[in-house]
Amino acid sequence: MSSNAAVSTSTLSTKSSKVCIIIGHSIEAITSSVVLASLDHTVHLYADLAVLEQQVEQYGFEHHLQALWQMYCQQQQIVCSALPDSADKLINHYESTAESSLSQTQDKNLNKNKRVDISCYWLFLDSINTVWADDNWIVAFNHSHQQTIPIVMSGIEKLGRVTKLAEGLQRAWVYYVPFVFLQDGEAYSSMLKPSLWLLGEKTPDSNHHLAVLQPLIQQARAYHHADIATIEFARSSIMAMLATRVSFMNELSRLADSQQVDIGEVSRIMGLDARVGSSYLQAGWGFGGNTLPTELNKLQQSGQGNSVNMPLLQSVLHINNDQKELIFRKFWQHFDGFIDNKTVTIWGGSYKSGSGRTTGSAIHPLLALLWSYNIKTLVYSDKAKNSLAKHYSEQPLLQLLDSPYEQLDDAQALFIISLSPQHQLDIAQLNQQAMPIFDAQNALSRAQIKALVGSYVGIGRAK
Repeated sequence: MSSNAAVSTSTLSTKSSKVCIIIGHSIEAITSSVVLASLDHTVHLYADLAVLEQQVEQYGFEHHLQALWQMYCQQQQIVCSALPDSADKLINHYESTAESSLSQTQDKNLNKNKRVDISCYWLFLDSINTVWADDNWIVAFNHSHQQTIPIVMSGIEKLGRVTKLAEGLQRAWVYYVPFVFLQDGEAYSSMLKPSLWLLGEKTPDSNHHLAVLQPLIQQARAYHHADIATIEFARSSIMAMLATRVSFMNELSRLADSQQVDIGEVSRIMGLDARVGSSYLQAGWGFGGNTLPTELNKLQQSGQGNSVNMPLLQSVLHINNDQKELIFRKFWQHFDGFIDNKTVTIWGGSYKSGSGRTTGSAIHPLLALLWSYNIKTLVYSDKAKNSLAKHYSEQPLLQLLDSPYEQLDDAQALFIISLSPQHQLDIAQLNQQAMPIFDAQNALSRAQIKALVGSYVGIGRAK
């Protein structure tokens, strides 16, 4: 069904329940739909159905989320429809339904669909930006007869954009929810019990009007509400700080290499200082995924748009990009440049442990560099296998493995990109080949490194 299709009449729920209308196809929109359905809400989800299907398939590694999604869709507690090409069509659909149901209440023989009682409209901006122009959907909501229905917006945008959208909406109950709490691989549980819930309000101290999200707010370990501009800035600042910590430790890891110091032990010592804390201090190949790179890009745009030079941010991005090639350079140096036509094994392909997504992962630049030397790559990545298979379907130098130790005796080196914490390393089996290990994740413990027969190269870790 195309996005220009008319709103489906199947979205008229026969249940007497609050309906949350979610507009978007991102993992955040999917997770929100499942969580709200778990809280006994009926969800009408409007999206590009082809993209929505791809997203659900891509996140198949989140088995619990996918199982709940399928169950709620079958039960029609989540009802998916194509996003119409204008907000007017969607809004008019629900308002005409409400008026029709009111005019029919005296005729017992007419169909018994009950009035759709909307609890909120939840707009995921990254999903609608390419379909609805700002001036069109804002005008449509301003012409709506249901001005007391809250509007929630989510998404990563340039600083001030969400505030501007909220100001354009001629209603009081407008909110902004940034997904700073969502953890890839644990999306459902991290939203059901969020670590930090931030809420931007157009009208101060009005969050009680957003009843649909109160259970999630109450379950949050930390919660803060403020005006939308402040929450936008806080969202961006949090993400930029996390990225900065990662790049700072990666820069220090290079100095640690030259000083024969283990950066892993240094980061643990740093974490003992309450002023520093232990989060995001692990050196490795850098950060990837969608959230941090998108956030930094939007923050950089905000700086440029306001003529504010941000050299620290530019350094963070530069270090992160360069770090993704560092493990290859260590491999090249180990073999003194004689690496042509070798065979290597790679463990992990996702941008972080527990995820099945490879967006921004170090495996992409690593594979490109290895293939430029005609090196055959044997890759084991249980969660990201399907993603890699689709991305490199025509690459003859890539072979995807079903187990980590498969064909290990054919390889002359082992790379580690994103090893799952549940993976039990078999040091005895690794020692049978005694091949060099290039650990871009610093996944091996100090004891495991000492037990190795072959050489070990990590990020800021002397063997």
